[in-house]
Amino acid sequence: MPSLKEVRNRIVSVGSTMQITSAMKMVSAAKLKRAQDAITQMRPFAEKLQEILSNVSSSLDNSENAYARNAGGKNILIIPISSNRGLAGAFNANIVKRTWSLIKNDFNGCHVTVLPIGKKVQDAFKRTDFIISGQDLPSNLNELFDGLSFAKTSPVAEKIMEAFATKQFDKVILVYNQFKNAAVQITMTEQFLPIVPPTSGKSTSTDYIYEPGKEFIVNDLIPRSLKTQFYKALLDSNASEHGARMTAMHKATDNAKEMLRDLKITYNKARQATITKEILEIVGGAEALNG
Repeated sequence: MPSLKEVRNRIVSVGSTMQITSAMKMVSAAKLKRAQDAITQMRPFAEKLQEILSNVSSSLDNSENAYARNAGGKNILIIPISSNRGLAGAFNANIVKRTWSLIKNDFNGCHVTVLPIGKKVQDAFKRTDFIISGQDLPSNLNELFDGLSFAKTSPVAEKIMEAFATKQFDKVILVYNQFKNAAVQITMTEQFLPIVPPTSGKSTSTDYIYEPGKEFIVNDLIPRSLKTQFYKALLDSNASEHGARMTAMHKATDNAKEMLRDLKITYNKARQATITKEILEIVGGAEALNG
């Protein structure tokens, strides 16, 4: 049985850890409310815009829409989105695993480049041959989550779209966690470029009348829609991060409470054993004196 001092030190240590995890849980809960409101308000607009984008893009020729070019997919750009901090359960590990799965299975034999967003996924790929280098794309995007806004993400989306339009890449894939609720995040693999044509169930044969014209649609609406899709993925990841961290810290706090209870029982048993031992020593000493 451990000594009283050892058990007492462990009780203090676990109690301090429980205070930290409880505080982190409350901080994540406060941030989750704002992030959840942002993505729930953004998602219907982004999904409808994506539907319009797919329909309009399918009615344009590839010569008119550079973002619908399909060149076979030999040069692949994968953009995994993680967080800058840990202690969020399997949130970051799921992104890293999905990215490696795409590299080894789906795009085996292709020239794959990884553009990481978030410190955790950057650390996972920074020593590999897949990390972005030499291209015109930004190489450090961790600060995007510091005050996440459409204005901060638009220049990054523009550079990605420009790299695709100039045929540096044939396909751009987003890997991120989609927010469902505070306890559930779904790891998504979404094709960002080229624009995905509508499925047979959603396809429309509408002959659009363009106002002010096709040139405006191609030069303004389609790039703006793509920027919106990129921003939505970051909002989803941001809300998922806070939900995953809040859930992880809630479980850690509960585990700390159970550990504290067990440690207090162990402490009381050790204390009782010490008292019993001392009483026996006193009785034995008294008996020896009487003898």
